[in-house]
Amino acid sequence: MRVLLEIVHPADVLFFKRPLEVLLARGDEVQIMSRHKDVACELLDSFGFGHSPVSRAGSGLLKLAGELLVRDVRILQAAWRFKPHAMVGFGGVAISHVGRLTGIPSISFYDSENATLQTKITRPFISQYYVPESYSGPTPEGRTTRLRGTKELSYFHPSTFTPDRKKALVAGLDPEQNNYFLRVVEWRANHDIGKSGWTEELLQSVLKRLVATGKVHLSSERDLPDSLERYRYRGEKRLVHHLVAHCDLFAGESATMATEAAIMGVPAIYAGRDFPGYVCELEREGLIQNIRDVTETKLNAAIDVSLGETKNVFRAKRDAFVASCPDWAQEVVASLDRHAKGR
Repeated sequence: MRVLLEIVHPADVLFFKRPLEVLLARGDEVQIMSRHKDVACELLDSFGFGHSPVSRAGSGLLKLAGELLVRDVRILQAAWRFKPHAMVGFGGVAISHVGRLTGIPSISFYDSENATLQTKITRPFISQYYVPESYSGPTPEGRTTRLRGTKELSYFHPSTFTPDRKKALVAGLDPEQNNYFLRVVEWRANHDIGKSGWTEELLQSVLKRLVATGKVHLSSERDLPDSLERYRYRGEKRLVHHLVAHCDLFAGESATMATEAAIMGVPAIYAGRDFPGYVCELEREGLIQNIRDVTETKLNAAIDVSLGETKNVFRAKRDAFVASCPDWAQEVVASLDRHAKGR
C-alpha cells in the first residue's frame, strides 16, 4: 500500500509514529509531507522518518490562507507523482482538497471543536472522519467514525510506551526533589486568532509557588523575560515526554500536553482558552483539572489538589480509563486498510 501522510503539527508526529512503524515494517510505502511548525520537522528527523517540508507556519488569517494554498498545490503535485492508495492526516485540510480533486481517499483524525474555520473547509471534502466519542462539533454525515478515548492513546498507550527514567534524567529530571512541568503557548494557530494566554504575572506566581518545593521545567513557545529563562526546558525535544512522565505535576495552557500527561499517569491541570470534548471527558474521569477564567487563586488551588493526591490512586484511575479505550495506533492502520483505493 502507498500512503501519503500530512504532518502539520508536532503532536501529529507523535500520533502517527507507531502507525508509521507498523506500515513500514510490513513493507508499505509512505510519503510524509511535513510543515515547519515548532519542532515538527525536528521530531521527524529524530525518529528517523524521511519527509518533505512543503510549507512554514504563518501567523494571522491572510498568511495562514496563503500557506494553505501552497500546501494544497504541493500535496497535489506529490499525489500525482506518488499515486497513493490513501492519504491520512490529523485535521487533513489539504489532503481533503487534494482527495476531492484526484479521487484518492482522504482520512482525517481530529479532536478540536474550536477549530471551526479549519473544519468548515475540510468536512465537505474529506472521505472519512475519525473523532473521539466526546467530540461535540459537527461531522460529515455518513462519513464519521467515533472512537473511545483520546488521540494520545496512539503514542502513549501504556502497552507500548514505557517512560525511561534514564532518558528523563538526561532531559533534566532532578532525582532529589519533586519535578513540575509547565507549558505556555504562543496562540498562533488558525483557531487561536484573537486569543491570548497566561500573563507574565500569572506565570511568575505559579513558578514562585512551585520552586519552593521542587524543580520547575518550563516549556514555552514564546519569548520569556530574563528572570524566567533559567527555567526553560533545554533538553532534547524527543526526550521531553520521558521527563513529563516522571514529573509530579503538569500545568499549562496546552490541552494536548495536559492530555498527554494524564494518559501517562501524571496529575494534570489545563488552564487554557478552549475546552474540547476530550479534556472535559478526562475531567469527568478525574484525570485533568480544567480551569476556566484562569486566576492566580484558582490555579494555585488546583495545584494544591493535584499534589495532595497519591500517585497510586491517580494511576488506578488512568488505568481504568485506558482499559476502556481502543489502541488508536491500530485504528489508524485499520482505517487505511479499510479505505485504501486501487491496491
